[in-house]
Amino acid sequence: MIAFRQADARYPFLWDDRRQPAGRWHAEDEGPAHYFADTPDGAWAEFLRHEEIRDPLDVATIRRQMWAVEIGEAPAERVTLAARELTGNPDTYARCQKEARRLRARGAKRIAAPSAALVRGGARGVSIDRGAETTHERDGLVIVVFGAPDALVGWMAADAASPSVDLLDRVHHYL
Repeated sequence: MIAFRQADARYPFLWDDRRQPAGRWHAEDEGPAHYFADTPDGAWAEFLRHEEIRDPLDVATIRRQMWAVEIGEAPAERVTLAARELTGNPDTYARCQKEARRLRARGAKRIAAPSAALVRGGARGVSIDRGAETTHERDGLVIVVFGAPDALVGWMAADAASPSVDLLDRVHHYL
């Protein structure tokens, strides 16, 4: 499976030690945890939400790498929490971390959850049929792979890239 991740070009696109800062699905010293989106829209939305970017003028200044990463075909455990926890602000992270910890204790090496950063139907593909048209709207998915990144292979899809300004309307911003 190919998944997507955006990254600051000054750093490797994956973590290789436990010093990774905490995130929605892992607490301090529980890394590395590698967060991916099932679409580039999802990867960009995570960045826009996390950085609280809402202004189209700010989007124009973004310059980051987009990576397409082969994460393998191993099954992911589906997370089942209330929508308010899955999409909430950082105050909801402790509950998500607890759920991820529970799944990992049962042997899960990866989990999948609805994207907190994309509104429902916010991931959009483009089809060509007598011109380009937006199609294939779907809900975004986040996949988290726990552990050393040695089995993950990435290809840089874009350097010094920025998301489309129209994505701002599809980001589930913090309230």
